[in-house]
Amino acid sequence: MVKSRVFAGLFLYFRFMEYFSKDLIDFASNDYLGFSKNNVFLDTTNLDLVCAISIDNGEIELENHIANFHQVESASIFNSVYEATLCFFDSIPQKEDLIFYDELCHASICSAIQVSNAFSCQFQHNDFEDLERLIENSRLKTQYPKPIFIVTESVFSMDGDMPNLEELAQLSEKYNCLLVIDESQSVGVFGENGQGLVQNLQLQNNVFARIISFGNALSCSGSAIIGSKNLKKKLDNFDSRSINKIKLSPKAIANIVAAYKHLESEKQTIEQLRENLVYFNQEINLLGLKPMFVRSKSAIHSAIINRNYNVKFLAEQFHKKGFIVKTILSPDVPEGQERLQFCLHSFNTKEEISILLGLLCKLVFG
Repeated sequence: MVKSRVFAGLFLYFRFMEYFSKDLIDFASNDYLGFSKNNVFLDTTNLDLVCAISIDNGEIELENHIANFHQVESASIFNSVYEATLCFFDSIPQKEDLIFYDELCHASICSAIQVSNAFSCQFQHNDFEDLERLIENSRLKTQYPKPIFIVTESVFSMDGDMPNLEELAQLSEKYNCLLVIDESQSVGVFGENGQGLVQNLQLQNNVFARIISFGNALSCSGSAIIGSKNLKKKLDNFDSRSINKIKLSPKAIANIVAAYKHLESEKQTIEQLRENLVYFNQEINLLGLKPMFVRSKSAIHSAIINRNYNVKFLAEQFHKKGFIVKTILSPDVPEGQERLQFCLHSFNTKEEISILLGLLCKLVFG
């Protein structure tokens, strides 16, 4: 199963590269701010600059910079978001602990949770009444309080929908739970400088750990877990025992530093993305397309299209008109819930958005 998913992922990657080589208009990639398309990483191509970075000191300086940017005590750097989540759930929750996680959390989170020695249970998607029921039942069945971890995403990668984090923070505080938020699809999109949804809502002090992927809006390799100094100490102690641990290269460190500096200095790019998000939602309302879209204020928007055949047909029509969009097919989603996924970027124009949605309207309604 794992191998098949890897090969499927590689197939989709090369299909995307084939599309992009034909200069199709991008409504599919996670390069929300266009960092891979402009000169953000130009200085990091300087060999002397890259060679001057010490791997150990470079990671320490990068971790300190990320911690300051995200207003936390510390950050721990990893090669990938899967490596980060695996390290977290294999080292932090203990055997007698409880993990409650949203049923639609990303596969990397779900598989990492299964490695943990803690008891784990899903709650219904963004349903905090269901979550509270599970917490209360767990308290009744135990003779003493056990640490409880609540795990969710600030922006879900399938549909771009978001939980009510303020309500979740209150629930977490009520039951003295530890809140773990994956911000991989949120950083670069929300917050004055793209700090993410948690900071945009000023909830950074309510969250035990945040997981960040650099591979989306920042267009870099690597990931980070941010939180307290005590959390970092536990993660680093566990991670140091891995004999296969590979540190980020000087080139990767330089790219991440460049991306964060660009977030701090180029607010116009983030603002342009936000304007596009607002415009997209306005257009689907005007065109009568709102009922078919999952509600989203993020950079990810999904239109529910019944049956794989119809999704593939629509995607092909977009391709013929010069657009690339994502298809999400069953059995990855239940039959009848197949989707077209549209990812918005700062470099998309309002004219492109209007043409894209006008075409969707014509194809769906005739």
